[in-house]
Amino acid sequence: MLSFILWLGLLFLCWPLALLALVLYPLFWLLTLPFRLIGIGVEGVFELLRAIVMLPARILRGSPSR
Repeated sequence: MLSFILWLGLLFLCWPLALLALVLYPLFWLLTLPFRLIGIGVEGVFELLRAIVMLPARILRGSPSR
């Protein structure tokens, strides 16, 4: 909601810049999408490596007592 109010203020003060931002935002989102997907993949690989490294400690810890 705040971003919409800021965009309306920008539209009121400088409407060409606001319209340019409105047009360029989807293009910017499309350009950054591959980097987000790569980030998700890299995060998954790091979580897998962390799980592999922590596996011996989890096995030696045993089952939790209730």
